[in-house]
Amino acid sequence: MGHDHAIEAEGLVKEFGDTLAVDDVSFAVPRGTVLGLLGPNGAGKTTTVRMMTTLTRPTRGTARVAGYDVLTDPAAVRRSMGLTGQSATVDELLTGRENLWLIGSLYGLDRKTTERVGGELLERFSLTGAADRVVKTYSGGMRRRLDLAVSLVATPPVLFLDEPTTGLDPRSRVELWDVLRDLVEDGTTLLLTTQYLEEADQLADDIVVIDRGTVIAQGTPLELKDASGKASLVVTVSRADDLAAAVERVRGAGLEAHVEEAARRITAPAEGLGDVTRIAAVFDGSGIEIDDLGLQRPSLDDVFLNLTGHRAEEVPDAGEDVGDSTVGDDAHEDQEVRA
Repeated sequence: MGHDHAIEAEGLVKEFGDTLAVDDVSFAVPRGTVLGLLGPNGAGKTTTVRMMTTLTRPTRGTARVAGYDVLTDPAAVRRSMGLTGQSATVDELLTGRENLWLIGSLYGLDRKTTERVGGELLERFSLTGAADRVVKTYSGGMRRRLDLAVSLVATPPVLFLDEPTTGLDPRSRVELWDVLRDLVEDGTTLLLTTQYLEEADQLADDIVVIDRGTVIAQGTPLELKDASGKASLVVTVSRADDLAAAVERVRGAGLEAHVEEAARRITAPAEGLGDVTRIAAVFDGSGIEIDDLGLQRPSLDDVFLNLTGHRAEEVPDAGEDVGDSTVGDDAHEDQEVRA
């Protein structure tokens, strides 16, 4: 494993009987960065995370976490990472503070250290006021924050987050994003699976797009957007009466203008900010009032649709539940891993 990589996957394959859930997945995550593993339900994201966190054995290939191989040194991998799954795993009959104490004791931390770390985490996740309430009285956002706090009791350098904001309202989702940004600033490496395109765009330094178990694209959010198509210049005029004159000016500047009359909007393929500056000069002193003038890049939704032919929220035929349920041979594998 490279010195600068906290997570590395090499040719990961997972088969469940005749079903190929993950097919030759490879990527590397530099230390102190966020990798977004992006794809719809059923794409193979959770199965990939399960292999990388020693919860199930790869059929072929391997992975390393903090320099430790998941097959040859699984105990060291587990000591070096935290995992937050799709559903909160905290004990609803205990208080928030008691959940943190429980996990601290399981890690072998002394009581003084557990109390100190637990108090710091409660404050960090804005749970101090609810620390002594039983978890079943928590809101969904509070439970997710506590679940994340629990995964950090042992201060792991690597954190796996499997769709951590699923089911959260927009405000709770944004609050959790802020917490994750703080973790990265402190040096934690994150692998984040998500089907929310905005989430990947907001948090990820790099993105791996996976569909039907296969990696179909990798790159930074900007690289993926640029590969999906050119940016568009967008001009919105204030008055409908000025739309025709505005179109003539855009076309006169050598750009191919497309008109949306109801929205009083003109769009044109553009190379970059230079085109924005050029069109701004065209309208300067023209008497045509402009509500908006800017550059619009393809969204990650456009990227995903371009790559797969369907949107990220659309569920393909092969369901992730095949890979997520530990049945048959895989149940035996999981027992071996946990032993």
